[in-house]
Amino acid sequence: MRIALYQPDIAGNVGTILRLGACLGVAVDIIEPCGFAFSERAVRRSGMDYAQAVEIERHPDWDAFEARSTGRIVLLTTDADCTLDKAAFLPDDILLLGSESAGVPRSVHDRADLRVRIPMRPGFRSLNVAVSAGIALAEALRQTEGWPE
Repeated sequence: MRIALYQPDIAGNVGTILRLGACLGVAVDIIEPCGFAFSERAVRRSGMDYAQAVEIERHPDWDAFEARSTGRIVLLTTDADCTLDKAAFLPDDILLLGSESAGVPRSVHDRADLRVRIPMRPGFRSLNVAVSAGIALAEALRQTEGWPE
């Protein structure tokens, strides 16, 4: 199981997701460009001491990420018919989250093997990307019995 972030805009969200990955033993892919200066120093600062405990793979663009991806790409999106509680996850899934400001382009949306949305009350648009990652990852790990010991 992996988490992939498509052109993230907010360093703090990346740091939170790196911490999530470190604590749960899940690698994190960063698909660039980012909306902030992405450096080892910035990663250490945003991910605190947890950044050293997570496998981070940086990709210069979507094509490079897609070329290296081996698992099924599961896009978390508000534009999906399948809800999280109905989705069936696999152990090698890549949970893909779009940028905070723009999501993902239609070509990436269409490329996803599975598109999943987190059900919410009517009138609410979306959750914070780091919160969404935590919710979806918890369900995926539960289904695949992937929680750390």
